[in-house]
Amino acid sequence: MSSSSPPKVGIVGLGNIGRFHADRLVDHGVDLVGGVDVDPDVRARFADAYATTTYETADELFAVADAVIIATPNRFHEEYAVGALEHDVDVLLEKPLAHSIESAEGIAAAAAESDGFVMTGFKNRFTNPVEVLKRFQEQGRFGTTRHVEANYIRRRGIPGRGSWFTSRATSGGGSLIDIGVHAIDLSLFFLDFPEVVEVSATTRSAFGTREDYAYIDMWGEDLGPDGFDVDDSVSAFIRCADGSTVSLEAAWATNRPTNQEFLVRGTDAGACFDQNEDSLRLYESSKEGADHLADTDITTRSNDAMMAEQRAFLDAIERGEPPERNTIEQGITVQRVIDAIYRSSEAGRAIRLDDASQEAPVELD
Repeated sequence: MSSSSPPKVGIVGLGNIGRFHADRLVDHGVDLVGGVDVDPDVRARFADAYATTTYETADELFAVADAVIIATPNRFHEEYAVGALEHDVDVLLEKPLAHSIESAEGIAAAAAESDGFVMTGFKNRFTNPVEVLKRFQEQGRFGTTRHVEANYIRRRGIPGRGSWFTSRATSGGGSLIDIGVHAIDLSLFFLDFPEVVEVSATTRSAFGTREDYAYIDMWGEDLGPDGFDVDDSVSAFIRCADGSTVSLEAAWATNRPTNQEFLVRGTDAGACFDQNEDSLRLYESSKEGADHLADTDITTRSNDAMMAEQRAFLDAIERGEPPERNTIEQGITVQRVIDAIYRSSEAGRAIRLDDASQEAPVELD
């Protein structure tokens, strides 16, 4: 779409994330043409809150929208994304791309046949510290980036057991696919999305399956261990064809401090980005004057990453071209890494992504 009038945007999935998107769309001044949800009470509340129309079926929304934001549980991403693309409607699809690699590839196939595009919803790329770090990389300040240490660790932060987050059939996984996916995406973003060739990983379910633990920060109704069949932590090592690597730690719960730091190591400089504190520190050395090390704190303004992500989406809609950032190809790469992590843990060995004999996906229950 390329027009001087505001784009007509709808939302599929009207829960918390859907409403967060709606609030920001209103601030952007777009024409919010409606929403879709399977729950009639949720539809009614959304219609009242945003003075817009809601629909029982997505096809009704696709018929009146230029673009949609999909914020449903992961298992339903493919159904709604493919439906939108068949109507040539542009899509901002919340992370991850899907609950499985096969489903993600189905979305990519539909996008290839559509006049609409898919932008993957990795909003953390749009925080100001990440924008600054990436610009420094592009300017060559870090030399060649060789390794990223990625952490997305909650000491206690398991969603309510029995919610869709803790059901493998609906979510596709647990802590890895919920929050670890952000760490994988940012790491590959800092490395310019090289070809991933090998993944070695272990996933664990050490907390969600227990009755006798102090969950503290669990939110939502708790149905106990019977409502939990996913991972609550993961450790992984990712090797890329160009020699770069990623070490990943992600957890909903673990007996160690909360940590959302990304350590980016280059041949000329490095950086520590703390996602929790929204802070950035550079680590450099020089022979100027005398050999020395320099640690520099970078201060940026706080920004609304979801708002910035939406701006990039809306700009792409108005240009009538797929976005250059958060592409579906990058979303597929992240999904393949997720799939390889689960397969590596299940097999108890490293998985080669460049070996066709090892490409069988994990089967969901």
